[in-house]
Amino acid sequence: MAKTAHQDAEPVGGASVDEISERVLLAIWEHRLPPGTKLVEEKLAEVFGVSRTKIRLALAKLSHDGILTVEPNRGTFVASPTVEQARQVFNARRVLEPALLRGLSGELKREQLARLRKNIAMEGEARERNDRRATIRLSGQFHLLIAELGQNPYLHKCLRELCSLTCLVIALYDAPGMPACPHHEHHDIVDALEAGDAERACALMVEHLTHVENTLRLEMPADEDIDFRAVFA
Repeated sequence: MAKTAHQDAEPVGGASVDEISERVLLAIWEHRLPPGTKLVEEKLAEVFGVSRTKIRLALAKLSHDGILTVEPNRGTFVASPTVEQARQVFNARRVLEPALLRGLSGELKREQLARLRKNIAMEGEARERNDRRATIRLSGQFHLLIAELGQNPYLHKCLRELCSLTCLVIALYDAPGMPACPHHEHHDIVDALEAGDAERACALMVEHLTHVENTLRLEMPADEDIDFRAVFA
């Protein structure tokens, strides 16, 4: 039976494509949508109060960035990076992030340093209340803030994709109870930036990313059903 025009019409007050993609991305960052999760358009359309067309556009946006994968005749899934891909993500970050730091060292204004330290403080508070989702999100935001302060939209976009993939890697391979991003290492990087010591800041960043990578374990998780309404409640 052919679909009539009103069947996929946009409900009044629904979220925008950008809002939907951002919320899906945040759910991935906070490990509420694990790698391998199938994103069912009908269910997401109901949850967000929008048409399937809008859901399709939002998912396509994330698929373009490699955060989601589309499998013909099967659907759209949260990406599940392989072990080799995980190593490639960290290798890419070890090239990109020191370059960002070299551009910032000695150039940061007082208010920019304050933004970095505020993010670190919020991350510390999340750790103290054992809010793992917020800790992971704020840890990733620290790295993105460095890219944002560099005022290069192309590098920022690249790092945003790499950070999203890192969240998927950590969700797949992290050891239980192991902090994904050691808190004090962010402090040390900002201290080096404030001192104008570019080489130390870069060395600390490489050490930091290697530390995170070395916490990974090479085991795949078991499949589990996902309650989309609970994820986006």
